[in-house]
Formats: sequence, C-alpha cells, structure tokens
Amino acid sequence: MKKIILLLFCCLLLFSGCGKKEVINDDFANITRRGKLIVGVRDDAAPFGFKDNKGNLTGYDIDLARIIAEGILGDGNKVEFVPVTASNRIMKLSSAEVDFLIATMSITNQRQQILNFSVPYYIAGQAILVNSSSKAKTLSDFQGKKLIIVFGSTGEKNLRSNVPEVTVIGYRNYNDAYRALKENKADGIVADDTVLLGFAVKDKSVKLLPKRYSKEPYAIAFRKEDGTERLMAKVNYILQNLQSTGRLNRLQEKWGIK
Repeated sequence: MKKIILLLFCCLLLFSGCGKKEVINDDFANITRRGKLIVGVRDDAAPFGFKDNKGNLTGYDIDLARIIAEGILGDGNKVEFVPVTASNRIMKLSSAEVDFLIATMSITNQRQQILNFSVPYYIAGQAILVNSSSKAKTLSDFQGKKLIIVFGSTGEKNLRSNVPEVTVIGYRNYNDAYRALKENKADGIVADDTVLLGFAVKDKSVKLLPKRYSKEPYAIAFRKEDGTERLMAKVNYILQNLQSTGRLNRLQEKWGIK
C-alpha cells in the first residue's frame, strides 16, 4: 500500500510539473530551426514583385527579402516565396502560411488593429493610370465615371472620400485591373504610383497622371502575436542598417523607384 501511495504521489508531481510548463511560439526560433524564411510577396506588382521573362520572381521586395534572409540565416538564398494578392495576403499571414509579408502593404490605422508592422522601407503615393487619350487631369474629373481599384488595397476608401459619385470597380490583382482598363471597362485605375508606373513604362498607350493623393508607407507585416516580437526586432534592425548605410537607397535606384 505504501508503494502504491508513493507511486501515485510521484505521478501527481510529474503531471503537475507538466501543467506548469509554458510553450512559447517564437517565430524567430522557428525560422532558425527550419533554416529558411517563408515570405509572402506580390507577383503582379512590378517593380516590387513580378515574374521576369523566365518566370522567376524578381523585384525590389524580392531583393529585400533575400537581404533579410542573409541577415537572419547568413544566406540570401534561404528564402521561399509565396505569391499573394492584395485580397488574400492578410489571410495567408494570419494562417501562418508565411512568416511575414513584403507585399506592397502600406501601414493604416485599420491594419494596425490586426497586424504588426516594421519600420517603413518605402514611401509610395496613390495615383491614377488612364489611357493616353484621356482628358482627365485630377481626381475630380472622374465624377460620374468608373475607376478601378484592386481588392484589399487602400484605393477604395480614398475614392469614396474624394469622389463620392464615382463608380468603383474591383479586381483581384493589378494585371486584371490593367487588362480591364485596356478593354475600356473603366476610365482609370487608382493604385500606388510605383505599381502603376510599371505599366506606364512598358506601354505608351497608358499614362500616369502627375498628382498624388496620399502617402503610403510600405512596411513588412507580421502577425500581431507575442511570438513575432524577436523576429520583428531583427527585421527592424536590418532595415535601419540598410537605411543608415545607403544600401536601401541603392536598391531603390536599381529598380527605378528612387
């Protein structure tokens, strides 16, 4: 009987000890154990993230992800890219399909309620892409007309505030939006200037209107969890170092966005 009581007492101590053990999900530790980063990026937003003639992902955000992989894992090739769109990128981040997003995502008050952001790595501004024959000069010229936005972007909110009589048409990605403009399904596209510039440079039948309607600070997005804090601190350190050494400016010059 004494042996049984002693055995039960030992089991009680064992299980009570297990109950007190805390398991902390640390993204930085998980990445170093895994040996690679998994990053959500755009593949339809030149020059930030797009596919080259060989089908390889390239662009400013892609280069930045490789620099961060080098800073965390010592090798810029230790990164896996997951293409995301403006409408599904937050879902892919929240479901832990990716470690973080470098995907032309600007910081907004609404997004800060559900996500954490790094320090900004680029400042964009919203602009309007139109067909070259368009007579429009400013946003007010689109009252009663049709403008395209990409779902999940900040374009619709700005449109509703500035031109309440405009008809807003949404598409899932920039390539579909661009094709719709070319097919005259709308009078223009409202989006970040740097993304629209990629279309204007390649296609002289469209043009970018000169006025900018917002400031869009692009930042790297993380899940809003305690387990992302070390990872976010490391990424911020890398970004601040890139800024202070001028390497970030050189990267922007490389992709024609400086």
